Amino acid sequence: MIASRRRLLTGLAATPVVAALPRLAQAQAPAAEGVLDAVFASAAPPALAAGILGPDGLIWSGVRGVRRQGEPDLATLDDRWHLGSNTKAMTAAVFARLVEQGRARWAMPLSGAFPDLTIDSGWDGLTLDDFMQHRAGLLDGPVINRDWLIGSRADARPLPEQRLALVERVLAAPPAGPRGVFAYGNANYILLGAAIERITGGSWEDAMRAELYTPLNLTSAGFGPPPGRDAPWGHLRIGDQRTAIAPEHPGADNPAALGPAGTAHMSLADYARFISAMMGGVPGWLSPDSLNRLITPPAGANYALGWIVRSQPWGGVGGPGPVIGHDGSNTMWYCTAAAAPGRKRAIIVLSNDGTAGAVACQTALQRLLPIAFDA
Repeated sequence: MIASRRRLLTGLAATPVVAALPRLAQAQAPAAEGVLDAVFASAAPPALAAGILGPDGLIWSGVRGVRRQGEPDLATLDDRWHLGSNTKAMTAAVFARLVEQGRARWAMPLSGAFPDLTIDSGWDGLTLDDFMQHRAGLLDGPVINRDWLIGSRADARPLPEQRLALVERVLAAPPAGPRGVFAYGNANYILLGAAIERITGGSWEDAMRAELYTPLNLTSAGFGPPPGRDAPWGHLRIGDQRTAIAPEHPGADNPAALGPAGTAHMSLADYARFISAMMGGVPGWLSPDSLNRLITPPAGANYALGWIVRSQPWGGVGGPGPVIGHDGSNTMWYCTAAAAPGRKRAIIVLSNDGTAGAVACQTALQRLLPIAFDA
């Protein structure tokens, strides 16, 4: 997954530099529709949705396909989509809100977040920032394994207790990986979610509602697969057969305890509103300093706090600037996004399939780039 994310953003560099437009030009909207048609026909996921953002929000969006393979129920622009690991940037933003409220602080030591836990000396000197950047030496392999996945689905304890139990087990032993070296892992954001729960006294889900969903008016947002038949279902490839997975099925998503690392869902328009907020489009939600912190990686690295970041020639106004992006999938859904905060321009592509959807989302993003950033 990480290798594909790196290729994704590396491939953006060939797009020419142009000034941002207030709305998609009339000649470009048909071109975007054509890209969506062509990619949908070629990759053939059940459904595919895409949007281009400008300074004031979505300036073009489109959707193709059906909510469930083999059924006629068409996907719509109001449908909700599972975001997978693109949830991580939201969890980091919630932490930034707590910092601005004086309830947390940047570079917060583990002992400050978990004062009553026994922490192995191997973690000494590490802060929550290191976990948000996947540079703390916390590896998924020993933690997010088959036994944990099976056990978590059957665990009846409240989610904060489940997350804290995982953190307690992790921190009681030394890091399994090298400190200061990037190693992408969901466990890092489960730990961050547990820290948010200790700080707020409630669940990560409650914090997401209070600090993200409500202030940004993300009315379609929730957790896990979108419920009901009035939403797309995720699809899993079983042998040669693509199967729609009902949202109430135990295997329709990762365990809920993994939430801070990747279980948010929402509509294309609401996800666009979050990305617009990350580009400074919602004054007062987070300060410019906090937004900059969230999208600035350590020196010599390209992963910030929930975002892959690369400088691109077209990323700034009239010159290079940072482009933030991320991919997310629970193997049954796929989401990809890339945004140039300096240009106030972004692209989102979503699918209810993790295999054909991955190809479709990444291909569509590449083909929409010259439309979104060229005049």
